[in-house]
Amino acid sequence: MKFISSFTFRLLFRLFIINLLVALFVYLLRNTELWFTIFGVGVILLAALFSLYYYIDRMKEDINRFMIAVKTQDSTINFRAKSYKSSFPELYRSFDDIIQVHKRIQLEKESMFQLIKTILEQVPVGVIVLKPVEKDVEKAEIVFFNMAASNLLQVPAYKYWHRLKNHRPEFAEQVRDILEGGKKFIELRIQDKLTQLSTELIPLNLHNTDHIIISFQNIKDEIEQKESEAWNRLIGVISHEILNSITPISSLSDTVSSMVDGKDHLDMEDLEDLKPALLTIKRRSEGLLDFVKDYRLMAELPTPVLQSHTIGEILQHIKILMQPFASGKNIDLRVVQTSSKISLRLDIKLIEQALINLVTNSIYAVENIEDPFIEIGYRLEHNRLYLDVLDNGKGIDNELAKKVFIPFFTTRKNGSGIGLTITRNIMKMHHGSIEIQSQPFERTVFSLVFKYQ
Repeated sequence: MKFISSFTFRLLFRLFIINLLVALFVYLLRNTELWFTIFGVGVILLAALFSLYYYIDRMKEDINRFMIAVKTQDSTINFRAKSYKSSFPELYRSFDDIIQVHKRIQLEKESMFQLIKTILEQVPVGVIVLKPVEKDVEKAEIVFFNMAASNLLQVPAYKYWHRLKNHRPEFAEQVRDILEGGKKFIELRIQDKLTQLSTELIPLNLHNTDHIIISFQNIKDEIEQKESEAWNRLIGVISHEILNSITPISSLSDTVSSMVDGKDHLDMEDLEDLKPALLTIKRRSEGLLDFVKDYRLMAELPTPVLQSHTIGEILQHIKILMQPFASGKNIDLRVVQTSSKISLRLDIKLIEQALINLVTNSIYAVENIEDPFIEIGYRLEHNRLYLDVLDNGKGIDNELAKKVFIPFFTTRKNGSGIGLTITRNIMKMHHGSIEIQSQPFERTVFSLVFKYQ
């Protein structure tokens, strides 16, 4: 760089002058007795040495000031004057430029911080950020507490966690259960009102400093809305099923009543006419009874008993259970990866029931399909384990896919409409889910999705 070349030239020039003065001083001292001249040369030599020291020390001092300004992000220091008067104008201008760049970066960071802070103040989600002291949450400082958090918890924006804990001990205790990170549903009674909070905690380390981000939102209104929608759908389905059964029963009851009205005894002809009506009433009554039993089956699933089982074990059991059924309908049932040693904690009876429901649906889906097949296997993706049931059957279009989990909704002539509902409930009990991907008459996949780490 130019200022380095200038510095090198000036330094070498001073060293050359000093060496020249030293040589002259030694020569005069050895070969002459010109003491006044020797004294003068000695003074000049000392002045040159002092000038060199001052020259280097001044540079060192300015560099130290610059380094301190950078470290402390102090943008008030400037070297503008020295960029015109000093021996190194380019160097001091570079110092000024770097300080100004740091100042601009600092202002941009501050602006971004204020922007994010303003956004977080406006969102309806409560956000609390803690900075633990020596990894002790009880002594944690609250570095951010937005307005939504204050409104949801009905507390002021505290600066320390222990004060919030004293005011809302039930909230603090529930949060303590997920300190390592995760989600939790928290119910609080605040001012005699029940508040339902969906809470998530994220541990974070920034610049070797631990932080804990707690976010939560009131989902009571959403839950009530979803419950209302679910009840309306369920009541609609139940009403439809009951009316379908009650209408013919009521009609036939009127018919039977008119046939026996005013008669003291019935002859064989009357009995023959009554038999079909009574049999229909009996059949529809049994159908209504089966409907109620199906509803109870869906509503009274047992609590899962979690044990460790390998995927291979589960797939092998399903192969043994479903192979005869599929073979009897000339369906190619392929169960792959039955030797897998990957294990999950689950209730094997409930998961087998879920897989049986999916395979049974696939068996009916491939009816009247040329070269029907069903394939069962698993895959790992993004910390998720998928148990897949794939078939080449009729599939499900987008409109039907939205309805298949509604209780008692079915597209099969003799289906109960609760198999997929039960399967989804089983997966919820295992903190998992069920997914559908369908290309009708090509490829349809129902997947049981488990968390896997």
